[in-house]
Amino acid sequence: MPTATVGVRPTAEPLATDELTPIPEDRLRYPSRPVFDDVDVERRHRKERLAAALRLFGRFGFEEGVAGHVTARDPQYPDYFWVNPFGMSFRHIKVSDLLLVNHTGDVVQGRHRVNRAAFAIHSAIHRTRPDVVAAAHSHSVYGKALSATGQSLEPLTQDACAFYDDHALFDDYTGVVTDPGEGRRIADALGGYKAAILRNHGLLTVGTTVDAAAWWFITMERSAQAQLAAKATGHTVPISAEKARLTHTQIGGEQTGWFQFQPLFDQIARTDQDLFG
Repeated sequence: MPTATVGVRPTAEPLATDELTPIPEDRLRYPSRPVFDDVDVERRHRKERLAAALRLFGRFGFEEGVAGHVTARDPQYPDYFWVNPFGMSFRHIKVSDLLLVNHTGDVVQGRHRVNRAAFAIHSAIHRTRPDVVAAAHSHSVYGKALSATGQSLEPLTQDACAFYDDHALFDDYTGVVTDPGEGRRIADALGGYKAAILRNHGLLTVGTTVDAAAWWFITMERSAQAQLAAKATGHTVPISAEKARLTHTQIGGEQTGWFQFQPLFDQIARTDQDLFG
């Protein structure tokens, strides 16, 4: 015999018939990319998203000592970019910690030094890709592991199809990238793609928003993990080229990349409110 519920039970209220009528699409909530008419507001928005992305990278374990950097182009000075300070944990970064770096690598706003590798790689990307607002690179475990195999990302999962025919392999390694010339070679290899695998080094992603660049890195790292795990079992069944191209059109666009990042931003904004300081 069922046990009676202890305590006060809520009063049941039947649904009214009109509450079962489909709600028009224009009345349903759906996030959309913000449009700015004030450069200062847009700058603050990019910096907040950059600090949040870095916090998330720290939460996901993408740090490796002082390696790794995410940048955001300044909306007023397009040859300048904001970047995380050299030697500061991703997990601690606040908006006020971010550095503004000019086209020659000088810090023009901030209190810390800039990672020379960050400047060498990101300055070349921002210079050669005017469509790119943000770029992300870090020494994440599975990205490093995949890069050591010389493989590209294969269409083994739906998520990996976001990168189908949309990422490059920089098939060289010459040491820590501190030479701007090496940064230009990486930018040339990236071409018009959204991502690159840097051999024996790790992953690099770009986007027309900070949100998209960060999301592409997060999902590329997870796709690398899935590929390595699947291949470790032996036989894999790739998605056909036709279906992979179709899936890329469905999940590989910049709007989708921006949208996928929104729940993660909401999480970190709620739990790490000090990042806005």
